[in-house]
Amino acid sequence: MGLAAIDLGFRGAASGVFLLITLVTLQRRVTNQNALLGIAMCAGGMFYAIVTAPFFPKASWWWTMPIVSSLAAVFWLWARAAFDDDFVLRRWHGALWLAIVAWGFAVSLSWPQWPALAKSGGKVLSLVVLGLALAAALQTVKTWRVDLVMRRRRLRLAVLAINVVTIGLVAVAAFADIAVAAPGASGSLPTALSLFVVSMLVALGVLSPPAVTVNDATAAIASGEAGRPVPVADRAAAGKVAVDPVLLRRLDHLMTVERTYRQEGLAIGALAARLDVPEHRLRQAINEGLGYRNFNAFLNRYRIEDAKLALSDVTQREVPVLTIAMDAGFQSIGPFNRAFKAETGVTPTEFRREALSRPETDRDIEISQPRREIG
Repeated sequence: MGLAAIDLGFRGAASGVFLLITLVTLQRRVTNQNALLGIAMCAGGMFYAIVTAPFFPKASWWWTMPIVSSLAAVFWLWARAAFDDDFVLRRWHGALWLAIVAWGFAVSLSWPQWPALAKSGGKVLSLVVLGLALAAALQTVKTWRVDLVMRRRRLRLAVLAINVVTIGLVAVAAFADIAVAAPGASGSLPTALSLFVVSMLVALGVLSPPAVTVNDATAAIASGEAGRPVPVADRAAAGKVAVDPVLLRRLDHLMTVERTYRQEGLAIGALAARLDVPEHRLRQAINEGLGYRNFNAFLNRYRIEDAKLALSDVTQREVPVLTIAMDAGFQSIGPFNRAFKAETGVTPTEFRREALSRPETDRDIEISQPRREIG
């Protein structure tokens, strides 16, 4: 009974924190996909904490276990949205969640009459859960290096590690017929503790105040109304952002004069070495000083401007789009096309056709416009 009481205490605390996060998100009236998936994950965390608690009625397992199994898909989607700024929620993501729920109900309802078949179906479901947990872990590793948001960098590994371990233990236990992770067993205490730690880490990321004072410039960048860097030397000097304006000017010189962005496979560590500054200072400068959350987005701003000039140049009419993309610093045509269309709303070929159809004087004016320097 002592372990059960501690188990229930951790689950109650985790549920309360998840509920608080949900209420704060709703109070802020944020309706983007990140917020919606965050609410879904918090609701799933509360549901999981309750239905896997000691003394929860076993008669309800037939409908709760399919939903619990589908929470891995919710967590995977949340990880994609939280750690990949380019992620867009699609209809097939919802279809995947519904398919897992339907499969879970099929396994649950067929257990009394066809236990052997239901057992095989349960193992398939466990493999799906493991696959989603692995996909979430890979997402963390894939985008960790280019993440410029310090709070998100500190929290992502801890949150995902605990979640992946929790999901993995439950799935492996089910796949190997191990009763350790069964709801209500003494082994559920580590699960309760993990839920509590996860809820606290998520709360630190969501409820803690931002590191930067949001003003008109940073708000415009965050809302997507400004697609380019803004002058920040004045507000840095005023103390609103703890970023060295000299570092920003040196960074701008590397980008606009030396065109370092053209370097193939340029990483933020190499750029920090060029500037002879610690990597964390450069991350802070690009994130808090210029408003970028992702290093690739920062580089792509310059690369796309470079490509636009080349595509508008009549003397490069016969140069393939792939060559222009590679010269600008992109490593393949796919990422270039996606980044270019996200920035301009049209494909590179459509942009070139429209640019070359304009009068020559208009093209000359556009090509000769100087780039605005930082600060």
